[in-house]
Amino acid sequence: MNPDTETAMTVSLPSSDALQHIAAEAAKRSHANSSSRRNKLPLRVGTRASPLALVQTRHFLTRLTRFCPVLRDMGAFKEEQMNTSGDLNLKDRLAEIGGKGLFSKEIHELLALGGIDFAVHSLKDLETNLPPGLVLACTMKREDARDVLVLRDRTVKVDPNDPYACLPKGALVGCASVRRQAQMLHRRPDLRFCLLRGNVQTRLDKLNAGACDATLLAYAGLKRLGMEDRIDVPLEPEHMLPAAGQGIVGVTLRESNYELRELLSAIEDPEARAVATAERSLLAELDGSCRTPIGGYARLTDGVLHLSGLVASEDGTFLLRREAQGRPADAAKMGRELGIELRANTPPHIFEKIINPS
Repeated sequence: MNPDTETAMTVSLPSSDALQHIAAEAAKRSHANSSSRRNKLPLRVGTRASPLALVQTRHFLTRLTRFCPVLRDMGAFKEEQMNTSGDLNLKDRLAEIGGKGLFSKEIHELLALGGIDFAVHSLKDLETNLPPGLVLACTMKREDARDVLVLRDRTVKVDPNDPYACLPKGALVGCASVRRQAQMLHRRPDLRFCLLRGNVQTRLDKLNAGACDATLLAYAGLKRLGMEDRIDVPLEPEHMLPAAGQGIVGVTLRESNYELRELLSAIEDPEARAVATAERSLLAELDGSCRTPIGGYARLTDGVLHLSGLVASEDGTFLLRREAQGRPADAAKMGRELGIELRANTPPHIFEKIINPS
């Protein structure tokens, strides 16, 4: 069962008419002040150049223009596609070259300098602490947050209650995520791991060519690319806790650009904001980076915010998972408190030591 289908909205969205009015008024003000550099049309949208990033960016822009058709008529947006440091270096693990912020470093530098007006990201790839002067202005409705196992041998039988049993003893798993690796090794210490990075199609091509027996990907990415047929084993959160922000598209911009912030608020998903706030607050408290296996997943059910957090050693010999629940309004506090609890019960060396993959 997909855990996201259980989520119940607890914050009422404005009506479609109200959203269109808010967006239209903000757009008119931006157009009227086009002499101002920050609001000059077309608005420049920063994005990674990967196929998935472009799909997500264009979906976001389509949704924005749906609520404010005047933007479409203005030709209001111009894509600025970028290959980030994280995209260009595929030989090393992110843990060894600076962490997941490498997927947004150059984009945010350009944003801070005024070279673009806002940027669209996979939230799970966004650094926990944004550069000074930049804010997370909008979060979109969450897609399926689960991880999935993709197999080279697709003829094997899969038991949903024991999803890793489909892998033979000593199977080689292509993976770049210490979070995924740690959780798999905790259940299957016999597994071997090799580095597998690149965009979704690149990783699937390497898998099919025999580079490994299986790999792990995000359900959301495969779905957005129309590649759900490559999902062999969806992993429920009890088997694989997702990364903080997984399945959510987030938009960053300069904090001082109040008009654009108002425009983007028209399509903010309040549920996504609540769960993202809890998860990113948890991550911030743990000082999480790509070096430490950390998972964070929140959901809303019947008005209650449920948050799961996980810390592990990279070799899977240590794994600690804790849960919390409370009000959506207390999302940031919940994340901090659960992070404090996890850190207090985790050996300090877990946050310091990197264990090289076998």
